[in-house]
Amino acid sequence: MNTDRFALAIAGSVLLSGCATYGNMEGAYDPAGFGEANRQSYAAMIVNPEPVYTEDMTASGEKAADAVERYRKDEVKQPDRPSTGDTPGG
Repeated sequence: MNTDRFALAIAGSVLLSGCATYGNMEGAYDPAGFGEANRQSYAAMIVNPEPVYTEDMTASGEKAADAVERYRKDEVKQPDRPSTGDTPGG
């Protein structure tokens, strides 16, 4: 029984630690801080609004169309699964 309560307390504290703040240090409601989670998410999405690439981005419409057709026919090519257990040189 105590283990269940302890696990619940840990889970609750982990979940609450992900919440954005909504008040000031005294705990009073601060309208300027409202929407902080949205602002943080928006800022994370806009890392570099004008990136500079060293090469031109290339794409093949033919390859994309072939991939769509394979998807529609349920014949999708499975990607190679890299092994994480092998180490180079030994």
